[in-house]
Amino acid sequence: MTTATARVRTAAAAAGLVGVLALTACSGSGSKDDTSSSTPSATPTSTGGATGAVTGASDKLQGSWITTSKGTIVALVITGKKAGLFATGGSVCSGAAGAESGMQMIHLTCTDGNKDRGTGMVDSVNKDGMKVTWSGKLGQETYTKAEGGKLPPGLPTAAAKS
Repeated sequence: MTTATARVRTAAAAAGLVGVLALTACSGSGSKDDTSSSTPSATPTSTGGATGAVTGASDKLQGSWITTSKGTIVALVITGKKAGLFATGGSVCSGAAGAESGMQMIHLTCTDGNKDRGTGMVDSVNKDGMKVTWSGKLGQETYTKAEGGKLPPGLPTAAAKS
């Protein structure tokens, strides 16, 4: 297989993942009325899993976000207070994202038991990108916003062989 073919297949797979995650993460009301200013009932945990107390959706976090990490493509989709994550290595995670104790937090539980992205604190977010620091060994990851089911520009591609 040529590297051009591999790049096309990788891009197609990632675009498909974003679409699937966008569809599966859309359950629930997704209403902007879901926001709340109440005090959360629990503090963030660093043990991994969706155990935090997200009290309100965050408009800034909404959408599909893509990053690459250790040779895998990671898609994070946030709709309302619900979050879903899929990594091409096989991790499928679901949980919550939004306002918590004055911070923007993400809490995920992965079906394979992986806790690398169990609890994440959003360090910064804007219309183009989001930085999340995960409590696990991954540390900080930078995500790029994917609009309309398309991959964002600037993702790394496989190097051409000479």
